[in-house]
Amino acid sequence: MTSILRSPQALQLTLALIKPDAVAHPVILEAVHQQILSNKFLIVRMRELLWRKEDCQKFYQEHEDSVVSASREIAAFFPDFSEQRWYEEEEPQLRCGLVCYSPEVGIHYAPGTGGLGPA
Repeated sequence: MTSILRSPQALQLTLALIKPDAVAHPVILEAVHQQILSNKFLIVRMRELLWRKEDCQKFYQEHEDSVVSASREIAAFFPDFSEQRWYEEEEPQLRCGLVCYSPEVGIHYAPGTGGLGPA
């Protein structure tokens, strides 16, 4: 699936966590995924993660709603992801050009990046 996204404003990174009770049911998980897509969010990275209860408690204890918090959390979930590089290289392509969606990988990407984009 390819579409054109034209936005005068820079895109923002958002971390979405899907809780285990939704992931445990494939129909619910697919419905959540479709809801994200139908609201025109771009998925630029996706990862499945199994956490211990202690890890979850620590994460939610430290969580606060801010750009700094979001950057820290994205780094925790995607240690190979460079937020700066994403804003410099991928974000302009996604904002101003063709956008493809790979159902196999479950992410959006700009053509020519192979569906994975720079880390």
